[in-house]
Amino acid sequence: MRRPTKSTAAAEAPRDFDGLRGLVLARAGDLPKKLAQVAAFALEHPDEVAFGTAASVAASAKAQPSTMVRLAQALGYSGYSDLQAVFRDRLREKVPGYADRLAALHAGKAAETGALLSAFAGAAIRSAQSLRERIDLAQLATAATVLTGARTLYLAGQRRSFPAVAYLSYVLAKLAVPHHLLASPAGIDAETLTLAGPEDALLAISFAPYAPGTLASVRVAHERGIPVVAITDSPFSPLVPSAAAWLEVIEADVEGFRTPSATFALAMTLAVSVAERRRVPLNRRRDR
Repeated sequence: MRRPTKSTAAAEAPRDFDGLRGLVLARAGDLPKKLAQVAAFALEHPDEVAFGTAASVAASAKAQPSTMVRLAQALGYSGYSDLQAVFRDRLREKVPGYADRLAALHAGKAAETGALLSAFAGAAIRSAQSLRERIDLAQLATAATVLTGARTLYLAGQRRSFPAVAYLSYVLAKLAVPHHLLASPAGIDAETLTLAGPEDALLAISFAPYAPGTLASVRVAHERGIPVVAITDSPFSPLVPSAAAWLEVIEADVEGFRTPSATFALAMTLAVSVAERRRVPLNRRRDR
């Protein structure tokens, strides 16, 4: 079979960030170690790739500038500039601020209340369907096993992840599962986690741009040998390297507004699974 020329390969290379991300994930096991390292760095720091030169990005990724060129060509691009164009296009499509999101809804004539309900309900359905189709069942089983075997569960999640861990805390309390919600107004969550040990477990939820407090909790847990279960949005999430099990959730959005429907569904799955494995007498608990 005839090998594609460089120009043909470049034409076939993904022209959008999601396509590039999918290609890197599909090729991760085939790429040489150094190229895989640089590819992971690029996906974790897309803005730096968009604004930087091959030399500056390579320096940050602890590689040589030639490695950036080799990565681009290995992925089917004509060179670094061709690859960089994908990252720059991503910036143009980057999620806007809340005022811009409202403006986009108005411009799209979706700001009417009924239309908003339809749009957000549709996004919730797409998120849940994606979760059901994409979830790694082996990782899900491992996560449930880790959490079931823990003496006490510690829950970490901030910003848009906080509603999920807060509701998870409510459900676990109803199911009589010992846990501690890391939500100190005094900012001592990392210190609180030092009371935990290897017989406990941390469930951490965070999505890009990743809450610093949650990352700090994961770091403390890793240092203390506390098993971590992570719910996040990418194999290259900073939560993944420290996790005994990690689960990917990608929420659909409406003009940049996201509903955490899939995250809630996954959190509920883990809570009920842990309770059942612990054989909690559910019939003794009644919702108020």
